[in-house]
Amino acid sequence: MSSNLPKDMQVVEISAPGKPDVLRSATRAVPVPAAGEVLIKVAAAGVNGPDMMQRKGLYPAPAGASDLLGLEVSGEIVALGSGVARWKTGDKVTALTNGGGYAEYCAVEAQHCLPIPAGISLRDAGSLPETFFTVWSNVFMGAALKSGETLLVHGGAGGIGATAIQLAKAFGVKVLATDSPAARCDFARGLGADRVIDYREEDYVEIVREAGGANVILDIVGGPNIEKNFKAANHDARIIQLAFGAGSKVEINMMPVMLKRLSYTGSTLRTRPPAYKNEIARQLEEKVWPLIAAGTIKPMVNAVFPLAQAAQAHALMESSTHIGKILLSLE
Repeated sequence: MSSNLPKDMQVVEISAPGKPDVLRSATRAVPVPAAGEVLIKVAAAGVNGPDMMQRKGLYPAPAGASDLLGLEVSGEIVALGSGVARWKTGDKVTALTNGGGYAEYCAVEAQHCLPIPAGISLRDAGSLPETFFTVWSNVFMGAALKSGETLLVHGGAGGIGATAIQLAKAFGVKVLATDSPAARCDFARGLGADRVIDYREEDYVEIVREAGGANVILDIVGGPNIEKNFKAANHDARIIQLAFGAGSKVEINMMPVMLKRLSYTGSTLRTRPPAYKNEIARQLEEKVWPLIAAGTIKPMVNAVFPLAQAAQAHALMESSTHIGKILLSLE
């Protein structure tokens, strides 16, 4: 590595599993990029749902990954591991990571880096990888959502929801979304959702069925939603479970899965093999990054905190009052 780089860096680590206040600033050695990796001087790191789970001790880092939080970063490449062909030092990128984003420097797989889309700031680019990799791989690659179909998105104003709404509308899909309160519903509507349902005021099952039912359902809620999604789904619908905000243990009637020929799947991105993530990155750069550069799809950054205020960022996310993405900035 370059002798110009410092030996140590500031990070945020977990002192013990628990609430946001277990996050603390610390000093660690700057990582050395392994073969096929690049070292990024971090400009911004995204704050995501899996970070909350890991902080609570419920989502441990995979073997070999950094124990630090942070699944996406943007910044400048400052060192290359052996065998890296596409990138050079000085390149500005945004990247999906296996962890380690809550730090001044982060080593990542070179093939999980993407160029910054035209017109997007280096900081805001840190909000792109986690939700775009997740939504694209699950909704478009996995569930094969296509033009003319109907997508139901739960939590339309969150990071995953905002990405799903924009992507689906860009590819000719009818979008129904749920959220609450009114401000979050208005935000989801502004992203292009055809109908936004305040789940505290209305029965989403009834409304979705009146609209013709859903071909694909993207759910981060779980709990009572699981059985209700079966009712809102069309025949041959695909239901994707990405999180369980309202709980994962429920007693449900599975008969509709058989009668409607439903496909019900779950997914975590972090443990997928590198080659799979390489393919997601390739498809995003080809099919989605031009839409971001054209302004058709926009990063939705709601709040930005300094790295040392990661605990406040986590508290905001867990309040569910935020809209769009939360970032930690190191600029």
